[in-house]
Amino acid sequence: MTAAALTSPDAAARTVTTTRTQAAAPLLELLPATSALSWVRRGEGMIAWGEVARLEVSGPRALAEASAWWADFTAGLDVDDAVDVPGSGPVLFASIAFDPTTGTSIFVVPEVVVGLRNGVGWLTRMGAAEQSVPLPAEPLDDGPAPRLRYADGALDPASWCAAVATAVRRIDAGDIAKVVLARDLLVTTDIPLDPRRILRRLGARFPDCWTFAVDGLLGATPELLLRRTGRALSARVLAGTAPRGAGAEDQRLAAALVSSTKDRAEHALAVDSFVRALDPYCLDLDTPAEPALLTLANVRHLASDVHGTQRRGGRRGGADLLELIDAVHPTAAVCGTPTADAAAVIAELEGMDRGRYAGPVGWLDARGDGEFGLALRCAELTGPQEARLFAGCGIVAGSDPAAELAETQAKFAAFQAALED
Repeated sequence: MTAAALTSPDAAARTVTTTRTQAAAPLLELLPATSALSWVRRGEGMIAWGEVARLEVSGPRALAEASAWWADFTAGLDVDDAVDVPGSGPVLFASIAFDPTTGTSIFVVPEVVVGLRNGVGWLTRMGAAEQSVPLPAEPLDDGPAPRLRYADGALDPASWCAAVATAVRRIDAGDIAKVVLARDLLVTTDIPLDPRRILRRLGARFPDCWTFAVDGLLGATPELLLRRTGRALSARVLAGTAPRGAGAEDQRLAAALVSSTKDRAEHALAVDSFVRALDPYCLDLDTPAEPALLTLANVRHLASDVHGTQRRGGRRGGADLLELIDAVHPTAAVCGTPTADAAAVIAELEGMDRGRYAGPVGWLDARGDGEFGLALRCAELTGPQEARLFAGCGIVAGSDPAAELAETQAKFAAFQAALED
């Protein structure tokens, strides 16, 4: 399948106006009840709603087609941008399939965007400009949380552990070095789910993550796949995970993660694969000598922040952000290594269609600046009272199926808490 523009750019409002503004409330409190778009971390970022244009695309050239569509869309706009920061002016929100060649990637141009960056607030409107933030009309119902019923997804826990054991045998045999295996968990509720309630709770519990929402896929990801600001590139690579504990046990678990040969090897594979993919596009690329420890409410990760400068000129120097995303995804952090072999093992053993889970999610503006994370710690709202949760683990030599199952349960807990509180 090739690109399908569900809303034609010709039908969209051609005037885009961005004005400086003071947000009337924290960004996540401005979300509407439906069609919410979000990319927020530490209270800054963007939320949006409405839809003036939309693209759904799959196939071997999916991201190239999306890039061409966005360039064509923005070329015909009359833009008045009084703020001129990354994210102001026309913005495209995106949720890209884990496998863009077969899955459907979704791109949405919103009608209204409210942003905040480094203390600078702005409002972007497609069409008639307004000077104040247009608050969503429907208030959030602060009634009791829904009652939830969980069910196994594609594989029950025992079957998933068996798949992990098979993957470890493949690694021991030298077929692959690492593979990421994921599980899904199905939930139904007695009342309709309100995405605003979920996103606010995720944002409050995980302020150092990027709280995202695009077309029914919402979550709080700790992993920044790629940020582009001018020619400056940056990313946060995560691999290697440990649960949290209480008191002295928490510190023991942290120290064990930092010294773990298995987790450090897994982390090195993720960093090396990312650097190999991005390096041809860069004049320089810096990685830390040692991973840092990223502490979240439910787990800890080994983390490496990577920084680089994109080349000028030439084919690779002229690559836009979606081309760069296409080059680095999927990383070893969500697929494995070697990439093609790990992807084949995933298709064989995982038993499910990931859809947009573990795919790039984020935004892109008309300058070419943008931020994309990986859709982790997330769920897809599949109906008013139904959702599908996802969690995965990196499987390497020495991985224990029971320990990996426990890791997925700890990762599920991030989203379950937002549903249950």
